[in-house]
Amino acid sequence: MPALKPTEYRARITWLGRVSETGLRSSLLERADLDWTGIVGERHGGLTRPSCSRVVAQHPKGTEIRNVRQLSIVSAEDLAEIARQMELGAVDPSWLGASMVVSGLPDLTNVPPSSRLQAEGGATLVVDMANRPCHLPGREIEREHPGIGARFKAAAAGRRGVTAWVERPGMLSLGSVLRLHVPDQPAWTPQPELPLEGGA
Repeated sequence: MPALKPTEYRARITWLGRVSETGLRSSLLERADLDWTGIVGERHGGLTRPSCSRVVAQHPKGTEIRNVRQLSIVSAEDLAEIARQMELGAVDPSWLGASMVVSGLPDLTNVPPSSRLQAEGGATLVVDMANRPCHLPGREIEREHPGIGARFKAAAAGRRGVTAWVERPGMLSLGSVLRLHVPDQPAWTPQPELPLEGGA
């Protein structure tokens, strides 16, 4: 039985970017070549990465771990809502260090982990999990709009998109359509107060 179910949900790529230098900002791309490390030339690419504050409960900071944060994907709809909350005309995805902006996929930030986003040519991204807002994009916004940047973290809560890694290399371009495939399993709903295996 297949472990993933194709859905009828599709996302169209409206923006592509790459962080290639020191700092957070990404620069606009017309197309993105994906290899096993992520977008070719991406500063955050690689098969492994040093662990960061997000996973210190699992690994001491700086430990070499698998890189499941090769790409940062946000939705055009969430960017528009973040801008509205911040009272800005628009939020430029480059300020967030985004790799990709998609439109048409509802509630992108909460798609199930291990979902796939697959292009018609076969290039496939695996969703790791929801990204979390941090203060770094706020600094970039502050450079453009003094007095506004501090609003970002609250405005982006639940709207920061997802991180992803490359399962199948290929090429993505502006206008490419990605189909959502979700894990074929029920949501995890543990029963309270069940004893651990082997416990009394």
